[in-house]
This record gives sequence, C-alpha cells and structure tokens, in this order.
Amino acid sequence: MTSRRRLLSATIGAGAIAAVPALHARERTRTYVLIHGAWHGGWCWQRLAPLLAAAGHRVLAPSLPGLAERAGELSAATNLDVHIGDVVALLSREQLRDVVLVGHSYAGLVITGIADRAAARLAHLVYLDAVIVGSGASWSSTHSRARLLEWARLAKASGGVSVPPPDASAFGISATDRDWVNARLTPHPYGTYVQPLRLTHPFGNGVRRTHIGCSGPGALSAGARRVPVTPAAGWSTYMLDAAHDAMVTRPKQLADLLLSIG
Repeated sequence: MTSRRRLLSATIGAGAIAAVPALHARERTRTYVLIHGAWHGGWCWQRLAPLLAAAGHRVLAPSLPGLAERAGELSAATNLDVHIGDVVALLSREQLRDVVLVGHSYAGLVITGIADRAAARLAHLVYLDAVIVGSGASWSSTHSRARLLEWARLAKASGGVSVPPPDASAFGISATDRDWVNARLTPHPYGTYVQPLRLTHPFGNGVRRTHIGCSGPGALSAGARRVPVTPAAGWSTYMLDAAHDAMVTRPKQLADLLLSIG
C-alpha cells in the first residue's frame, strides 16, 4: 500500500490522472476533478489531492492548455472556450460520471462553462474562492477600468497573447511556499480574460452548486461574483480561514471540507 501511495503522489504532482485505491469500502467512491486558477497548473493541487485519494476517491488534476507543463500550447487562440472544451473532452475521454468539479479562482468561469455543456457527467460544482459570472460576462467584467488597461498593457508585451504572473504573495503565499509557487507560475492566456462566457442553459444547468470563500490574504472580493451566491439562489456557502491559494496553505482543512460536502 505504501508504494501505491508514493506512485499516486508522484502522478498527481505532475497534474495527471491518479488511480486511487478504495480505502474506505463503505463510502461511495467519488471522482474529483480539480481545475486550477490563472497562472497555475495541476501542480498546485499536489498537497490536497493525496488527501482526497487517501479517503478512497479518484482524483484528476489537469493543467489547462497554455499553462504549466502545457505552456508550449499557448497562443493567441487560447481562450475561455478552449479551456472549457479541453476539460469537457477529458470528462468524455475518461467516461467520467457523478463528478465533483472544483474550480479555483479564474476557473470558476471554466467550470460554469463545463456544466453548460456536460451537466450529465457532473454531480456537484464547487467554486473555491472563484470568479462567478453569468452568460455574456467575462473575467474582465469583474475588474475596474484601471485594471483592464493595466492588463491590456501587460499583454501587449507578448503581442496580446498572455499576461505575466504576479508574485505569489498576491495569492496569499508567504515564507518558504512563496519560492515554490513562484517557480511554477506561468503566463496566463489573455484570451481567457477578455472572452465572454457563453451559456445556452440557466447558470449551473441544474447541477448542485457550492461556493467556498476564503477569508485570508489574497482572497477575492465580492466583486468577483456577479451572480447571486446565496442559499435562496440555490447555493450552499462556506467560509474557510485560509489564503486565496488554500490548496497550498491549508490543504488538510480544504480536503476535510470537500469531503464533507462532496
């Protein structure tokens, strides 16, 4: 069993698919698909994913096109639709059902788009301190004009292709983790920032929805959420005392919460 867990950790650390041993026969095995935020990659879940796996669940932590080990795929055509389509294809290729789909930060837009296209494969949408907008809005819709202009200026240096990563402290990362995260951040596709989200069904497409807000350094403001995120609107809501990158700074607390609501 020890050797299997070591193999599992190495596989998840590469942002790939992990085959998970059934450690708790009485608990229904779930599939967690973890979608990272801007500038990150599947690597950011490597402290959290083994905790979900140790509870007997299957865990997938892919990197999105143009980021992390897929940085070579970055181009001017890398937009929100590309990211959504990439994960929809993964769900289909792996024949996944009843998926708990977790989207961190920017990936709130990605998982909303996935639900619109592939709701039949999903059991639960979990938005982790995420950007949440409706159809016709974009990530840039949540920002001030000053920030829009600043990001356009930053993207211009790459020919409009990407925005360079900020320091890891922007995500609430400090101390020794700061160097670890900074070494792995990669430029983020600018097209995903400006392209509007296109939905053909009501928000969530009937899939159960949960928002986990973070209250620590780097946490997103309420301005990142442009649709009602309340119990009255069909949401479950939780607060986590953690930095924005909770999967890095508080993996055990986050894993416990995901397992309890999964």
